[in-house]
Amino acid sequence: MGVVTTMDPDSGKLGKSGHALIGASVGARGKHYVCGSFAAFTNIIVTFPIQKVLFRQQLHGVRATEAVRQLQRDGLRRLYRGLLPPLLQKTTTVAIMFGLYEDFSRLLLRHARGSGAPELVTRSTAAALAGTAEAALTPFERVQTLLQDHRHNGRFNNTAHTFRTLLREYGVRECYRGLVPILLRNGPSNVLFFGLRGPIKQRLPDARTRVGHIANDFVCGGLLGAALGIMFYPLNVVKSRAQAQVGGEFVPCRQVLMTVWRERGGSIVLLFRGATLNYHRSLLSWGIINATYELLLKVF
Repeated sequence: MGVVTTMDPDSGKLGKSGHALIGASVGARGKHYVCGSFAAFTNIIVTFPIQKVLFRQQLHGVRATEAVRQLQRDGLRRLYRGLLPPLLQKTTTVAIMFGLYEDFSRLLLRHARGSGAPELVTRSTAAALAGTAEAALTPFERVQTLLQDHRHNGRFNNTAHTFRTLLREYGVRECYRGLVPILLRNGPSNVLFFGLRGPIKQRLPDARTRVGHIANDFVCGGLLGAALGIMFYPLNVVKSRAQAQVGGEFVPCRQVLMTVWRERGGSIVLLFRGATLNYHRSLLSWGIINATYELLLKVF
């Protein structure tokens, strides 16, 4: 007998059979991709203006107040300029992050049973592979960088125009400028995120209600995201600087870092300018992503 979708007439919510139908249509494996994608969508819409302020700080080394003034001068119409690339990139990469992690874990654990390999090693490998796969979407970060940099406002109109210009004038390779710092960031940060998520949540107070579970998931994801954001912040500075360039030589990651270091007077404080905002933005972003992901998993 087929599953019948029911609607509670009082609450207007799907009944159990309705949720069952949704879960069946998504599939046991596909749900991790769908939940990750929806979680990222929610996060991007909420936090994009904060990310734009942070990007200006990373690129120019200015204070948050000056970055906000730049956005004010650009006008409200340009506030969400560059939204589409991170929306496409983040909804896809977070889907890949959670989905491939589960798929790789399942596959590797099945093959590791006979070898006696520790589960920690197997799951860490799965997380690193998922993070490496995310780097295939580097072109979206590349276009996002160009659209958020006010110096390119007159050259690039929108996402499609930017992609066309890069491909026509410079080729596919230009779309992958900044790939190395992204690879160095994604793999290790995924290993730490998935490795520490469970232990951190276990140390939080026991949740007895749905709101309590959402709060715990938010705190767990937020703390991890904020800590990893600080840890890998210099790589994001290097990525932003490399991707702000259009055409010309592909400068090695280390050389870009040393250039930024010299420009900022060899100061750790200036190198990490914007890290405080990044901490709070990551706290909010990964809190939203983790809480939304876990909530949607229960729905499906």
